[in-house]
Amino acid sequence: MLYDVSNETMPREELEALQLRRLKAMVEKVYYNVPFYQARFNEMNVRPEQIRSLDDLKYLPFTEKQDLRNNYPFGLFAVPRDNVVRVHASSGTTGKATVVGYTQRDVNTWAELMARSLMCAGASRRDIVHNAYGYGLFTGGLGMHYGVERLGATILPISGGGTRRQVMLMRDFGSTILCSTPSYALFLYESILAAGMSISDLKLHTGIFGAEPWSEKMRSEIESKLQIKALDIYGLSEIMGPGVGMECCDAQDGLHIWEDHFLIEIIDPDTGEQLPLGESGELVITTITKEAQPLIRYRTRDITRIEAIPCRCGRTHRRISRIQGRSDDMLIIRGVNVFPQQIETILLETQGVAPHYQLILTRQGSLDMLEVKVEVDEKLFSDEIRHLQRIEAKIQKNIKEFLGVTAKVTLSEPQSIERSEGKAKRIIDLRNS
Repeated sequence: MLYDVSNETMPREELEALQLRRLKAMVEKVYYNVPFYQARFNEMNVRPEQIRSLDDLKYLPFTEKQDLRNNYPFGLFAVPRDNVVRVHASSGTTGKATVVGYTQRDVNTWAELMARSLMCAGASRRDIVHNAYGYGLFTGGLGMHYGVERLGATILPISGGGTRRQVMLMRDFGSTILCSTPSYALFLYESILAAGMSISDLKLHTGIFGAEPWSEKMRSEIESKLQIKALDIYGLSEIMGPGVGMECCDAQDGLHIWEDHFLIEIIDPDTGEQLPLGESGELVITTITKEAQPLIRYRTRDITRIEAIPCRCGRTHRRISRIQGRSDDMLIIRGVNVFPQQIETILLETQGVAPHYQLILTRQGSLDMLEVKVEVDEKLFSDEIRHLQRIEAKIQKNIKEFLGVTAKVTLSEPQSIERSEGKAKRIIDLRNS
């Protein structure tokens, strides 16, 4: 099923002509309205009128997450702040957020692309969508919400948490599509059984899962246990939110990127050079219709490849393969992006804590678990147990408040964490062991 037949099946020649027109207009807009980009263009001796083909994209500067942080909060807006109707944000290295703004047209476009993505997954107006993505400053919950409403289906804005209640409402309301992280889907399955229910008590037929890495093995497990078709969705706050790309229910083989709104390229993460179609590398995205905060050549740090072979669903928009990993050290824990240096900043602001720590990732059932193991100095370690417990609780509270993730904090004696002559081994990921 297709939501927007004319745009989703546009011949490549027409699609690329549309992309070029939109790219030229966007480049001119950011040059004259965003000081950051004007300075970058001038540094590289590039002018908007020099962009004459899609191949010229490679001459434009990259944008990185740190650029958004450096221009906190509204320094990358390309429109007056009064024209911005919505702001979303994700956590930043030192508590400052990565801010993204939307005009009303941006919000409408997002809803359209999410509706397109939902129908790509086989959804229709008859569906009841159980939305367990988080609502708030993160883009997941509201992005899905507005897409469901635009499609004309019924939305259940459940958000995260309250799993036992979620299971009951899923049964009582007759939910047909589940939207959540893949790990939470498996946790819901365990809760269904714990509640004395069976999968046959539910009406689910499809799951739309994203916000964290997951494998084909996990897809098979979800489909087998919940007896649904499990589909992958791709998005990131800096570009729009969920709905940048969607796996179709016809093929379940890569995610269609909506190329009438986003230009995609694959680069070598070390050199920044463009790679040929079919080669794996870092995904770079340029927005070509975003009004409030257009981004040029945004480095996603996600490793994937572009699939140029046409999909049997009939859509002409190219696909990317399932995300294979990251080119940086960002972690994704229950759908939340976390950098080790964010946790390091919190730790080092705590008196008595040493700059030696490890982040230990495990999986309990279907949920990711994070343990922060950190050394304390000799004086603090010899203190009474209750004082150490208060320090652990304080660090745990700060991590939750600033980063949005729950972590177990373990204070360790001095010299207990292995030292390295090279790069410190901060991350121990045991989730797939």
